Amino acid sequence: MIAALTVLVSVAAEFAPDWVDAPMRAGFIPARLSGVETDYAAVPAWLTPLTATLVHGGLLHLLSNMLILVFTGRACETWLGARNILILYVVGAYAAALSQWLPDPDSVVPMVGASGAASALFGAYALLFSQARAVAIGPIPAAFVRATWLGAAWIGVNLLAGYAFRLEGIAVAVAAHIGGFVVGLLLARPMLRRRRKRQAPAA
Repeated sequence: MIAALTVLVSVAAEFAPDWVDAPMRAGFIPARLSGVETDYAAVPAWLTPLTATLVHGGLLHLLSNMLILVFTGRACETWLGARNILILYVVGAYAAALSQWLPDPDSVVPMVGASGAASALFGAYALLFSQARAVAIGPIPAAFVRATWLGAAWIGVNLLAGYAFRLEGIAVAVAAHIGGFVVGLLLARPMLRRRRKRQAPAA
C-alpha cells in the first residue's frame, strides 16, 4: 500500500510539466521547520516529512527505495503486523526529517525520497532477522550490545557512502538515513512484545 502510493505520486511528479518544483513544494526543507518563510509553501511545514517520502530525485532513486521498502516491509510485517509497519514508517519519516534538521536547521536544500522512512523498516529488519549474536558486556545486556553494533555499522556505511557520493557531486541525506534506522532499532522489540501480548490467549 505504502509502496504503491509512493510509486504513483513519484511517477506523476516526475512527468508533470512543473516537476522541477516538486522537491521544493513537497520536500522537507529544514529552514521551513525553523520558521523561515519561503516561496514554496504548498504543503504545511509539519507535513513535509511525510510528503517528502512521496517525491524522488528520479526513477532510479525511486526504484532503490521501493526495493528496500518492499523487501524489509514484507518481512517485518510477518512479525510486527501491518499496523505497526505503518506506524514505524511514519515515525521513521519524522525521525529522518528531525535528524536532517539538527545539523543545519537553516538549510534551504530540500530532502526528498522515502529512504529515511524505509531506513526505519531496515533497522527493524536488521534487529529481527540478522544472524549475528552478541554477548553481554558487564551490566550491559546482549540485546543492547547487538543493537549498538548494528547501529554503528549502519552509521559507518552511510558516512562512507555519503562521502563517496559527495565526491561525485551527489547529495545524500546521511543524517536522515541514520535517524530512521535508529528508530527502527528502538521500536522493533517493543512493537514485537506488544503484538505478542495482544495475540496471547486469555487465561
